[in-house]
Amino acid sequence: MDRKILLFVIITTLICFYNDSYSQENKKWTLRECIDYALSNNVSVKSAEISVKSTLEDLQQAKASMLPSLSLSSSQNFSAQKQENTDESFVTKGSYSGSYALNTSVTLYNGGKLSLNRQQQEIALKMNELTLNTQKNNIEISVTQAYLNILYANESLKTTQKSVELSEIQVKRTKELLEVGSKSSVDVAQMEAQLSSDKYQLTLAENTLAQAILTLKQLLEIDSSHDFQPFFPDPETLEVPNKLPELSKVYETTLEGWPEIKNSQFQIESAKIEEKIAYSGFLPSINANASIGTGNISGSNYSFYNQLDNKLNENVGLSVSIPIFNKRATKTAVNKAQYQIRQAELNSISVRKSLLSAIESLYQDASSAQSRYKAAAENLKYTELSYTQVLEQYNQGMKNIVELLSGRQAYLSAIQEKSQAKYQALLSLKLLQFYMNQPINL
Repeated sequence: MDRKILLFVIITTLICFYNDSYSQENKKWTLRECIDYALSNNVSVKSAEISVKSTLEDLQQAKASMLPSLSLSSSQNFSAQKQENTDESFVTKGSYSGSYALNTSVTLYNGGKLSLNRQQQEIALKMNELTLNTQKNNIEISVTQAYLNILYANESLKTTQKSVELSEIQVKRTKELLEVGSKSSVDVAQMEAQLSSDKYQLTLAENTLAQAILTLKQLLEIDSSHDFQPFFPDPETLEVPNKLPELSKVYETTLEGWPEIKNSQFQIESAKIEEKIAYSGFLPSINANASIGTGNISGSNYSFYNQLDNKLNENVGLSVSIPIFNKRATKTAVNKAQYQIRQAELNSISVRKSLLSAIESLYQDASSAQSRYKAAAENLKYTELSYTQVLEQYNQGMKNIVELLSGRQAYLSAIQEKSQAKYQALLSLKLLQFYMNQPINL
């Protein structure tokens, strides 16, 4: 290859590798990307997937148990013993023999245990698949909560930064008023103390955001060396809907598709099958078996193949087992299976009640946050206007520093309250939509 072409290929490869590495390191993770990554890499999800595969093997085994068994057996034996010759001496002579058999057996009837066991394993597979879905739901909810905590922490940080900027401006302005005799050195000292306090709060806000990002990073199980950076959407694009879905509709939709509900129903079905399996212990079982065998031995006047033909034997059998007394084992199994059915029914009721309670609480949180957001937005509009007026009057010497700081604190608190209510409402609404089987997106 021409050296120039080779050099071009090497440089191009290095550039592509660098660009790819740079892209990975500077990737901004959206909420959907975080959820998808967690669903693919979370250890709990992977463990649940293994359980599904293991149960599938149990189902295949249950199906195969209904088929006849077939085995081939063979044994080879060698023996040696001393025999006396005509001259009264002894010589060791050996002999060998072989046997070969083909055996089969099948269960013709055992009270339906094999069929019932297959049905039970089919239900177990569905239950484990639902458990997998539950793990995925839990991960999706946790990631959503962690991600919105980051967005709220980021908004809080911006508010604190704004507070520092306002304090810096006001310190400068107060010093200017001190020079013209409109303010005292005490006013400057108070404003500088406020600036110092705001900078301290800024440090706390930065740490809160860093901790929120770390929490999400750990939830995603991303390596500590990876520079994880979340995507911060424009806050103006994150609108709080004015209308909530009806509570009854949310609950009805959730009952139809929520994995815990279906799982509790399958638990009842499995317990009822277990009762039938226990009852089968009162019934007889019938098994059929057949075999064909032959053998050979050394020292015979017949050839190996002739011996196999001559010693051929065939057997067919039918066995019946009728339970008479088994020390109450079957009766106990039936009673316990009936208790298990009742326990599964109670568990299903409990799951429904817990789900309703969770949805009602979430609905109340969403409704409350929605109302708080509307009130906070209205309050912010007036506190901002009030603060602007107080600031103008302060600069004109008509208001003192206590009134200025009080107005400013009310303004910043209104910003914080609106932000908190906004993200609380967004989280509750997203989770309500998720309960209604709608994907989570921002």
